[in-house]
Amino acid sequence: MFINSPKIIFISCLILGTLLAISSNSWLGAWMGLEINLLSFIPLMSNLKNILSNESSLKYFLVQALASSILLFSVILFFINSSYLVIKYQPLNQLMINSALLLKMGAAPFHFWFPSVMENLSWMNCLILMSWQKLAPLMLISYCLNNKFMYMITLISLTVGAIGGFNQLNLRSLMAYSSISHLGWMLISMIYSEFMWIMYYIFYVILSTIIVLFFQSFSLFFMNQMYSMNLNPYLKFMMMTNMLSLGGLPPFLGFMPKLMVINLLTSNQMYFMVFIMVMLTLITLFYYLRITYSAFMLMYPSLKWINSNLYTNINFHIYLNILSILGFPLISLIYNLC
Repeated sequence: MFINSPKIIFISCLILGTLLAISSNSWLGAWMGLEINLLSFIPLMSNLKNILSNESSLKYFLVQALASSILLFSVILFFINSSYLVIKYQPLNQLMINSALLLKMGAAPFHFWFPSVMENLSWMNCLILMSWQKLAPLMLISYCLNNKFMYMITLISLTVGAIGGFNQLNLRSLMAYSSISHLGWMLISMIYSEFMWIMYYIFYVILSTIIVLFFQSFSLFFMNQMYSMNLNPYLKFMMMTNMLSLGGLPPFLGFMPKLMVINLLTSNQMYFMVFIMVMLTLITLFYYLRITYSAFMLMYPSLKWINSNLYTNINFHIYLNILSILGFPLISLIYNLC
């Protein structure tokens, strides 16, 4: 009686499925929570007016069903103690569980479905897929972690996220490869500190939300729209600086979680790993700089027929962008005062 839209029901089930997967004390309960989460997100992705969205929802369902099958099969093997071979090869079962969860959230080299699904969704569905849908798999991986395997996944994710972002004209695909790169930082921090990857995840969600809300408000889906849109120069400056913040350029807020992870790794004497991660992240930052440099330095014709009434909630976006731009200096000041 109090629910006016079916989307509210699906979003509630989406949240409850994730919470069930995280809080479950058995792998079977975690699998059930992931399935509830999957079945709640599929109707949100589907759109009768957009065939491409339906195609993305079908791809997502097939990949998630495959990952769920592998996860359930691995859990069954993990708890069968009657066979000597299963007991002997339990690390293999742990590897299968981690691989299934990595496939669910789109980490490299299991990322083949992630950009193609993202590029046909609405911005709010993209935000859910980049943020909330990664929470349960990340938490479950932290319960059953294979350190050597995560080192390899981290390097592959950072490499794919850095190289895959080149020559991308679709902003949603660009955000997908950026998400893959950030996953590498979360996974490497998970090995040493659970608090650290949770903090990195929170910072990533905040920055992604700011950029996605900006893109949605101005209906930006492709790179050339960012150059030719008739927008206030201050708002364009804030949008570009937020992209640099997501890339991790100091002194913006996005540099804060990367600095925390670098300090964590150096304290554990992982100097070569830090060097590789920073070099790969600089490649990611390069194509963000290429976008912002082109938007500021080149002259593009402005479209005079764009209706200015489309640009709503300007003050709200300004406040969010100030948080992203000035967040790191403010946090550093508070940290030094404490």
